[in-house]
Amino acid sequence: MAFPRVGIGVTADGLRSLEAFFANLPENCGIAFILAPHLDMEAAGALEELLAGCSRLPVLAAADGMIAQPGYVYLGPTGSDMEIIQGALHLKAPQNHNGMRMPIDLFLRSLAHDQGERAICIILSGTGADGTLGMREIRAELGMTMVLGVNHATGEDQPVNGSPGRLADFVLPAEQMPAQLLAYIKRSGLWAVPQADPAENGIDDVLAKIFATLRSQTGHDFSFYKKNTIYRRIERRMHLHQMENATEYVRYLEQDEAEVVSLFKELLIHVTSFFRDPEAFEFLKTNVLLDLLAHKQNDDIRIWVPGCSTGEEVYSLAIILRECMDKLKRDFSVQIFGTDIDDDAVETARSALYPPAIASEVRPDRLPRFFSLDKNLYKVKKEIREMAIFALQDVIKDPPFTKLDLVCCRNLLIYLEPPLQKKLLPLFHYALKPDGILLLGSSESIGGSTDLFVTINHKYKIFARREVPSFKQRMRMPAFPITSSGFTRQFQHLPVKTEKTSISQIVDKMLLESYAPPCAIINENSEIIYIHGRTGKYLEPSPGQASMNIVSMAREGLRYELRSAIRQAAVQQSSVTLEGLRVKDNGGTTDLNLTVKPVRELKNLEGMLLVVFEEASAHQPEASGKIQLAAALQNDQQIAEMEQELKNTREQLHRTIEEIETSYEEVASSNEELQSSNEELQSTNEELETSKEELQSLYEELVVVNAELQTKISELSNANDDIRNLLNSTQIATIFLDYDLNIKRFTPLTTNLINLIPADIGRPLGHLVSKLRQEGLASEVRQVLDT
Repeated sequence: MAFPRVGIGVTADGLRSLEAFFANLPENCGIAFILAPHLDMEAAGALEELLAGCSRLPVLAAADGMIAQPGYVYLGPTGSDMEIIQGALHLKAPQNHNGMRMPIDLFLRSLAHDQGERAICIILSGTGADGTLGMREIRAELGMTMVLGVNHATGEDQPVNGSPGRLADFVLPAEQMPAQLLAYIKRSGLWAVPQADPAENGIDDVLAKIFATLRSQTGHDFSFYKKNTIYRRIERRMHLHQMENATEYVRYLEQDEAEVVSLFKELLIHVTSFFRDPEAFEFLKTNVLLDLLAHKQNDDIRIWVPGCSTGEEVYSLAIILRECMDKLKRDFSVQIFGTDIDDDAVETARSALYPPAIASEVRPDRLPRFFSLDKNLYKVKKEIREMAIFALQDVIKDPPFTKLDLVCCRNLLIYLEPPLQKKLLPLFHYALKPDGILLLGSSESIGGSTDLFVTINHKYKIFARREVPSFKQRMRMPAFPITSSGFTRQFQHLPVKTEKTSISQIVDKMLLESYAPPCAIINENSEIIYIHGRTGKYLEPSPGQASMNIVSMAREGLRYELRSAIRQAAVQQSSVTLEGLRVKDNGGTTDLNLTVKPVRELKNLEGMLLVVFEEASAHQPEASGKIQLAAALQNDQQIAEMEQELKNTREQLHRTIEEIETSYEEVASSNEELQSSNEELQSTNEELETSKEELQSLYEELVVVNAELQTKISELSNANDDIRNLLNSTQIATIFLDYDLNIKRFTPLTTNLINLIPADIGRPLGHLVSKLRQEGLASEVRQVLDT
């Protein structure tokens, strides 16, 4: 039977709120309430008495193996931790992490894993941050979270996880929680069988409108995310707003910018922890990173973690890298780029502050080594923080980092549609160095990209980059931004399969006038992507590793001329023709006219070149057949051929010299620019370092001055108190006046002689009536001041 199970986290300062909650809960609600208390023994007894007096539902002490049933309240024992597995409660020995217990977190995390989107939690108070991680996992599973707001609390202690902007769906007074809880359960259908696949209910148009609204206001495209996951999260927002019609929610979304932001945050999945899947991290450290660092020729390590969330994975990698460097006794310059599209998550990662519950994720020997306690939170130490660089980046639309040793993309691909997964894997391949490593999540794989990666360990999803020809890599590279229309990157010229026929037609059209000589279409790297006709007389496979580079395949007598013509045609963007070339062909020679020209007829071939091989005899008149004329012309023909060959050699030499000079000038110019840029950057860096040192010095001076000032203030305050006490103890009536004869202070005994009250401080002395027989006191005081 389907019914909701609600986990409640409570500590001693939340007992009054718990009483208000159950006092307003109807008897026949059909819900199982499971209390995970964080209490001492004395408070636990008070909780039992309180529940017995305020709850309309039967209260049972949780026992190991007990099945949670609707209409009951189950109270977890104080001396044990509790989990829920397949609807049954399980008790276990309490887990202490550095002297801290997190029973609320432990139960809520098990509730999230067991119930998924049906999980509901209520936090009435918490000890430190107990409950934060549990709430995060319930939110990730699409469950509902409710907390007691600061203004509604009856105690002083408030949970860190009570932030309405981050983890709580509802922030309410305890007495209002039951009504909101029942309304949510009713609209979300948690009493019923889960609904069918939303794709079958004609929701595509609604999703398209929602995606368009999100794209226009946030700049991020969610159309590649898995539709079922997206719909469930949208449905959850509808339940929170008590809406049953998706069209109504679309209208609401278009009118309320705050809801767009809330939905955007809802769609982001932040399920992360330190050393998630610890066996995978240990294997990565022992079998991959140690070997990688040991064979490193330079001292730079670059790592990219797309979808880094709140930074736990980035710091986990930094920690194991630090351990590897300590073991090898070598230091490396480490840069770990953590990127995400959620600005709040990135800010959390930059702060490097985490709740005490991470003690259950980080080994006891690592916790004091790499973390320090800061106001009941764990802060990552500086040596680890300095390895991490966090930034906002959308892996779908922003260019990747490059020259990386490791890409760690764990549990991001599982939320994306297969077409986008197929586009991102070539992106990671492009970003990695030749010996780079790819680490995926336990539920992810490289799919059909086995030509790009080779498996190192299938269980832990660790892969090594496989070297492939550059033209194949470019064919697989996605466009930026990645859109549903396919590859749109400005330097993506390679045709897709459906255009092969059109390419053939274009080539045939260009050469159709009177003959169709052999030709080839090459890209900007001189690699062949299309061949027309028989080119065996001019091209042959080069020895060694297979290559489609046309220059490498050119036969003797053609290679240098072909390279020069390709370069000239690409630079000048005009047709280049070389006549009278002699190409050696199986012991003989072939006279050849070579033409290289840009392709402009087909937009998808823009930037490519057409190479045409035309035998020199193809357009010459046929021989007359007269032997005498052939003999008479033979010597002249040989002379003409030699002159033509000499002319070609001179032209080739001239072009080669021009190319060398041009290349030298370009290199010299680039070198000067780089040198100038380097000097400017170095100067800027020195200025920044100087400014940083000055600011740090100024800050330290301000701290010292502030401390000294506080000391002086304290000393003055103490001295003032001492003087006041001394004067009061003398039993002498004394009045202190300023130069204008205004009262500044007086001793208590003075009130027996002059009618003084504290409000008289600041009043002139002459305005007051005294009981003294002597008159003219003010004039005598003035005379004392004057003389």
